[in-house]
Amino acid sequence: MMHMTLYWGIKVTLLFDCWKTDSWFSYLLSLLACFLFSAFYQYLEDRRIRFKAIAVSNPSQQPPPVNAPLLTPKRRASSAKFATALLFGINAAIGYLLMLAIMSFNGGVFLAIVLGLTVGYVLFRSGDEEVVVVENTCACA
Repeated sequence: MMHMTLYWGIKVTLLFDCWKTDSWFSYLLSLLACFLFSAFYQYLEDRRIRFKAIAVSNPSQQPPPVNAPLLTPKRRASSAKFATALLFGINAAIGYLLMLAIMSFNGGVFLAIVLGLTVGYVLFRSGDEEVVVVENTCACA
């Protein structure tokens, strides 16, 4: 039976029918996996933001656009833009999987994911403000 309210217990089914916990060891191992997965989510988000900053700060060498009102200039896709898009897709998938794991309504899973996101933010993304400041100063110059 699926719980519809927050509960505390070691019996959890996470994401797939085959991922069930029935002992303290399997429950703690699942909590560790949720913690690491959510910290990895923050790491990938940091990589995506840095790739985007690289793509914006280093535009590819293109000739000046022709001033024609009905023609849109063709943009070449750079490897940094492709990497950014790929990381965005992977990160979105991980985010949805984390959300589905939280929807198990287990209190331990909820805490493990929130703590993992917090620790991941402190480890990997606490310097994002510096990237935004550098990005904004480059755009104004």
